[in-house]
Amino acid sequence: MLKKIQEFKELKADELTWRLDESQIPFETSNDCSICEEIIGQERALKAIQTGLNIKSLGYNIFVTGLVGTGRSTTIKKFLEKIKEKEDIPEDILYVNNFKNPDEPTLLVLPPGQGRAFKKAMERLIEMLRVNIPELIQSKYYKEKRDSIIEAQQRKQKEILKKFEEEVSKEGFSVIQVQMGVFVKPDLIPVIEGQPTPFNKLEALVRENKFPKEKLEQLQKKYEELTEKLEDVFEQLKSLEEQTRELLQKWDEESITPMIKGAISGIRNQFSFSKVATYLDDVEKHLIQNINLFKGPKKDAPEKERMMEDPFLPYRVNLLIDNSEQKGAPVVIETNPNYVNLFGAIEATMNRMGILQTDFTKIKAGSLLKANGGYLVINALDALIEPGVWTTLKRTLKYKKLEIQNYPPIYLVSTSRLKPEPIEINVKVILIGDNYIYSLLYLLDEDFKKIFKIKAEFDSEMLKTDKTILEYTSFIKKITEEDRLLPFDKSGIAAVIEYGTRLAGRQRKISTRFHIISDVIREASYWASEESQQVVRRQHVEKAIEERFERLSLVEDKIQEMIEEGTLLIDTEGAVIGQVNGLSVYFLGDVSFGKPTRITARTSVGRAGVINIEREADLSGRTHNKGVLILAGYLRGKYAQDKPFALSASLAFEQSYSGIDGDSASSSEVYAILSSLAKLPLRQDIAVTGSLNQHGEIQPIGGVNEKIEGFFDVCKARGLTGTQGVIIPHQNVQNLMLRKDVVEAVRAGKFHIYPIKTVDEGIEILTGVKAGQRKEDGTWEEGTVNYLVDRELSRLAQSWKAYAQATEKTKSDNKE
Repeated sequence: MLKKIQEFKELKADELTWRLDESQIPFETSNDCSICEEIIGQERALKAIQTGLNIKSLGYNIFVTGLVGTGRSTTIKKFLEKIKEKEDIPEDILYVNNFKNPDEPTLLVLPPGQGRAFKKAMERLIEMLRVNIPELIQSKYYKEKRDSIIEAQQRKQKEILKKFEEEVSKEGFSVIQVQMGVFVKPDLIPVIEGQPTPFNKLEALVRENKFPKEKLEQLQKKYEELTEKLEDVFEQLKSLEEQTRELLQKWDEESITPMIKGAISGIRNQFSFSKVATYLDDVEKHLIQNINLFKGPKKDAPEKERMMEDPFLPYRVNLLIDNSEQKGAPVVIETNPNYVNLFGAIEATMNRMGILQTDFTKIKAGSLLKANGGYLVINALDALIEPGVWTTLKRTLKYKKLEIQNYPPIYLVSTSRLKPEPIEINVKVILIGDNYIYSLLYLLDEDFKKIFKIKAEFDSEMLKTDKTILEYTSFIKKITEEDRLLPFDKSGIAAVIEYGTRLAGRQRKISTRFHIISDVIREASYWASEESQQVVRRQHVEKAIEERFERLSLVEDKIQEMIEEGTLLIDTEGAVIGQVNGLSVYFLGDVSFGKPTRITARTSVGRAGVINIEREADLSGRTHNKGVLILAGYLRGKYAQDKPFALSASLAFEQSYSGIDGDSASSSEVYAILSSLAKLPLRQDIAVTGSLNQHGEIQPIGGVNEKIEGFFDVCKARGLTGTQGVIIPHQNVQNLMLRKDVVEAVRAGKFHIYPIKTVDEGIEILTGVKAGQRKEDGTWEEGTVNYLVDRELSRLAQSWKAYAQATEKTKSDNKE
């Protein structure tokens, strides 16, 4: 005789959701409150950020974690904007030419604003010299002195030549110019009877006996002696030419050097820094040695010199960082942190010859250098996937030195390599990412924990209090002001806050995922304006939420359609042995929804235990596998204390063709097995969710609202009978924020929500039969579910024992 049970605890309509009492809102509309300027609900994260910013020691960079939409980037930006003006303005950074080693540009660091002034001073210096030196060169004083030097030297040359020509003439020779290709060479020729006569002609006269042979030999010997003297004369002339150039150079230095030194002296006085003084000394020496730059390239100058685009390039100043207009510490938010954008580069240009070349003026700063003395904010994932970025960032933060170089593959396109002097940097880097990335880096990268010592975690929810309700109202005002939206009345504000509670997943919490809340505010204002309303009310917010879900619910609609057509087999009436409606949540990234799934169990004698068909088919996740093992432990612990557990039970999610995971169906699976063993049918108008531990206690699960609403939609489509409902873990009551139509159906008695604590409570609801207690003698109350299950397991154990004995006897007979 079965012991029936009819009374079950169920939730009242008021327990299924939380509604804000509009009297708690002290404003008629959102226009009446102040705009939210504070960061809402992130006290823990703000405290961590403040600590990281205040500690200036090495390695105290910050890694910010949290869900997208919790305001990480906005919070960081606001926080830094507040504190940056209280801090010192960082120094200017410049690169100048290294005259001793041009491939290693020299670094200059000047107080803020001095960099621009120094660059302008150097530009004025060159421009002044370009104008004044040519004017001096064209002056009468300069020309007369120069001409006098040249004339004096030319007189010396003429005297040497005249003396030599007189000596040659006495010896019977004359100096002539002989053409040799494109060149002219001086040579000596004998003078016979007042006429220059070549040696070859004299040799012919000797052969004709018209000229004495002895005389010819004397002339040839004299020719050799005079030729040696001619070479000495040439050496003297060359020496005079060199002397002339030196005298002219000395004159240039005497006349122009005071101008150069005077101009540079003014710059030296203006910028009294040791490294600047050293650089100006080098500039002065180089200018004095290269005064001809101001005379322009000569016609016979090399092609490279004549084609030089800027002959004064060595004196230019590359102002990488100009903080002349900076107020406080710089805050740089780099949205595209590739290697060049972050660390800078050395650019190359193509000259007229088609050759790529570079120089110190083509060194470009990246975001890291622009943020020097301040703060740099970048996305962690972007930094990790960009080639070369993470390794270089770690090295730079670890040693606090930045070496500007191109990313290695870029070297292939440049014909020259520069190695600029490293820059000492002091920048606080703030990475924004999620917990998964943080955990990976912390575990796998030894340097990470040394350079990112502060973790700031942004929560996706906060405790719901009167204060947070007012902050939400101020946030609504902020969005309506920024986007010029309609104001929200009390009901509209309440609806937004209630939706925030649903997003949080607990009635005493409220969501801090403000990007979603912002979108609902904007869309609610749109629907209100479509109705030509002046304020946004509750129905407009509900319309926005409904439409928002409708846009993303194509997959849900298709599944619902297949259930209604009977393609997916789901019963919502009657009772079936070994079959129960489980509840699953589908996560599609931008939307999640629940739908019922048929779970079946078949039991037989055997020693296989509980067979998870999903696992055998490689469709089960690790958490689901664990749940099945736990329910097997529960069955053994409860029913196999006085007998062998001779059970083979197979479990299946029917019509499931993709992977499943999670343990929220473990209670449903137990009910199906118990039903199969006790031969008691389970109600199909009730769906079940809840995980199980080995003691038979029901544990909370996620997605409870979506699961309830999913089964409700199926029942509603087929017609509510008044008996349908859902069994949930009692701990999930605090998570309930059900739709309005579900709440109203419960209020009208057309749908039911049953909170339970144990498997026994659930099986009583599903079978209508008392679960039963174990008596003092170890047996179960007769006519209860547990009694029927235990009896069936005893029968299976006896069957297995008989089978085993028969098998053993057969083996023994075969041996004989």
